[in-house]
Amino acid sequence: MTDKTALVTGASRGIGRAIAERLAADGALVAVHYGSNKAAALETVNAIETAGGQAFAVEADLARNDGVDQLIEGLGGRRLDVLVNNAAVFGPGIDATEEEFDRVFQVNVRAPFFLIQKALPLMRDGSRIINISSGVTWFAIPETVYAMTKGALNALGRSLANTLGERGITVNTIAPGITRSDMNTWLDELPGAKEGVSGITALGRPGQPADIADAVAFFAAPDSRWVTGQVLDVNGGLYLGPRAPLHH
Repeated sequence: MTDKTALVTGASRGIGRAIAERLAADGALVAVHYGSNKAAALETVNAIETAGGQAFAVEADLARNDGVDQLIEGLGGRRLDVLVNNAAVFGPGIDATEEEFDRVFQVNVRAPFFLIQKALPLMRDGSRIINISSGVTWFAIPETVYAMTKGALNALGRSLANTLGERGITVNTIAPGITRSDMNTWLDELPGAKEGVSGITALGRPGQPADIADAVAFFAAPDSRWVTGQVLDVNGGLYLGPRAPLHH
């Protein structure tokens, strides 16, 4: 990915940081977007540079209507080859207030949509768009609003893949399983949580951010040139079914 530029939203920590580090390791100049935690973003940039890569931090609050414009301005007119929509906020359920509902959709759906719209003029033909969805689009959780936003991303990817195909731009979606991140601190905080997740995952463990980052790297690379409009479950075989026979 030498001479290519990638933008990763929500890249200051967790899965986003792992994605930024992997794309930088593959040779890309990475724009590390963050919403408010400047120290964490600079830590990510420093880690990338220490490893011999190139990166810079860009601040933008995607919960604000002008957040996407702020982010585009932060790119300084650079061309873009890879856009990874990773930033998201979690919650709530059917008891959501209108304000809570709007904020989750603002960050998780509105921001990726308009970021793609405004980034397209900066993107060369043959570029890559990768959206980070979730397994909650096919299994149920109480946080209904969050699940709805991820379903919207899946639909966005299929639709855009079809319309952007004439420019050779691929659009793919990754749906992580239960993965260690700031959103899933309960894995270590709740007694038995890690063991419970391991028990319903074929490969016997929760995901690590690097597991997701490696899948992103495939979609960002030339190797994925004939793959578009897909949702890839990267989940270690989550909820595949019982391991023991149901009858004896």
